[in-house]
Amino acid sequence: QVQLVESGGGLVQTGGSLRLSCAASGIIFSWSVMGWYRQAPGKQRELVAHITGGGSANYADFVKDRFTISRDNAKNTVYLLMNTLKPEDTAVYYCTLQGRLTRLAPFYNYWGQGTQVTVSS
Repeated sequence: QVQLVESGGGLVQTGGSLRLSCAASGIIFSWSVMGWYRQAPGKQRELVAHITGGGSANYADFVKDRFTISRDNAKNTVYLLMNTLKPEDTAVYYCTLQGRLTRLAPFYNYWGQGTQVTVSS
């Protein structure tokens, strides 16, 4: 089974920065998209950013050029550099990977357990 290990979350002050990492391990044949979602208390889970293996990235409007997603295909790892953090960025951030375990298997969405990001005002 594919496992996603997230790191880099924590507590920062308004205007600070954090760099999240998500490393995929286990049996993986190929993946098409890796990305980040977040969910604040009492809110719906929302897309933050995602990136394809070819480097095509997409961002939510609320990022406003503050966040940068990148990936290392050789390590099956995706990063999210978050700058100029705001209190409204406080949420649990979830890593996701869309991939397949074999060439004949269908694509499946895998999820990490989430990492807490807290921005103090």
